This record gives sequence, C-alpha cells and structure tokens, in this order.
Amino acid sequence: MAEISFDDFLKVDIRAGTVTRAEPFPEARKPAIKLWIDFGPEIGEKKTSAQITDHYTPGTLVGRQVMAVVNFPPRQIGPFMSEVLTLGVSDAEGGIVLLAPDQTVANGERMH
Repeated sequence: MAEISFDDFLKVDIRAGTVTRAEPFPEARKPAIKLWIDFGPEIGEKKTSAQITDHYTPGTLVGRQVMAVVNFPPRQIGPFMSEVLTLGVSDAEGGIVLLAPDQTVANGERMH
C-alpha cells in the first residue's frame, strides 16, 4: 500500500451508526444482508448491502452500532442502492466481522 497523508485520511468520513432495520438480500450475487443505519440528525438514515452472513443474521443486527464510510458516492448493488460502506475485517476463514465502538456512542460520531 502506498503511504497517504493525514489530510488524505481526513477525506474519509467514517461515522458510527445504529442499525434500525435489516433484511435478507436474496438477489445479491454473494450472500448479503440489506441494512438501514441511523447516523443521527446531521446525516440521517442510510442504506447499504453487506456480505456479513457468516456471522450475522438480520435479527441479530437491529440495534447494533457499526462503523461506516458515509462519503462515498451511492453504488448500485443489483436492485438495491447502497449509500454507505459498512466496515469490517476478515476472520481466519474469510468471514466478515463488523467494526463497532466498544461502548455506545451518539449516532453520527466521527472516527478520529
């Protein structure tokens, strides 16, 4: 990876939000879940598709806080428009584990 400046890092707007709704996404090419995430009054609710079915079901996601990039342009994922990129890391088997604050924070709080 190429080095970036701190100013480059500041261009990526990563915020905390709470999942308000989650549904299966059977139309996706790879198994995925549709998420609606509340990022507080400044940003509002945004939707996304996440390939997180190895560790999560829609029922386990509602009410959970996650971290997401909120300033990418929207991206069409099959019939669904994804507005943010939910962040995660791969486990030893390649399943995605969501990144989240380890304490509750206000929706919309920016990562520093």
